[in-house]
Amino acid sequence: MPEGHLIHRYAHEQHAALAGRVIAASSPQGRLDTRPYDGRRLRAVEAYGKHLLYHVDGAPGLHVHLGMRGLFLRYDDPGVPPRKGVRLRLAGASVAYDLIAPTRCEPLPADGERALRASLGPDPLRADADGDEAVRRLTVARTAVGAALLDQAVWAGIGNAWRAELLFLAGLDPAARSVAPATAHRLWDLAVRHLALGRDAGQVVSDPAAPDERWVYKRTTCRRCGAPVRTWELGGRTAYACPIDQPAA
Repeated sequence: MPEGHLIHRYAHEQHAALAGRVIAASSPQGRLDTRPYDGRRLRAVEAYGKHLLYHVDGAPGLHVHLGMRGLFLRYDDPGVPPRKGVRLRLAGASVAYDLIAPTRCEPLPADGERALRASLGPDPLRADADGDEAVRRLTVARTAVGAALLDQAVWAGIGNAWRAELLFLAGLDPAARSVAPATAHRLWDLAVRHLALGRDAGQVVSDPAAPDERWVYKRTTCRRCGAPVRTWELGGRTAYACPIDQPAA
């Protein structure tokens, strides 16, 4: 599933290409009524965690969640015909984006958008994120820190790859059930800094000196010390940790 850094990258790119312009909206697959959006001005494309929100003049918000299989295709020639399986095509004068296989692609009226925002925790990539609230939510979570980080109501946008790498950088065992405020602050600062690197690079970047490498995620040995990486299921996903650099509490 695309994590928050990629969702913000999509939002930034699409906003730059389409915002302020009249768009052509269609659903070649036929599963979305695009009439409220077609021929109207797209005001903004916004990311919040793993969610994309499209704001169009005179129309309900449009909510997209890519889920496990969703993806975007970009065409610099909007005249290129879309594939039959495209759920949504948004096109301007010089670019088109095709959305394929999302979990959600739906109109979202104002009350639905408010409910969505209320369900999400602070997003490390949003300028309006409240770091103190992020720390509070993590420290009061009644579960292992590795499970809490996957809970979008705690922090929005964190997935399994970022969980593994951020906890490694913080020296935290994913199974730890108590996180001090100072540690939570450090973890939040790491998330803010590294997710921004990942957004700009289009991939998880946990070591700026070796952006294509990971410390423990999907590795058999720790890249720092060489110890065998521990793996187990936590929060419904495989957890990764170094027994040396992330000692059990």
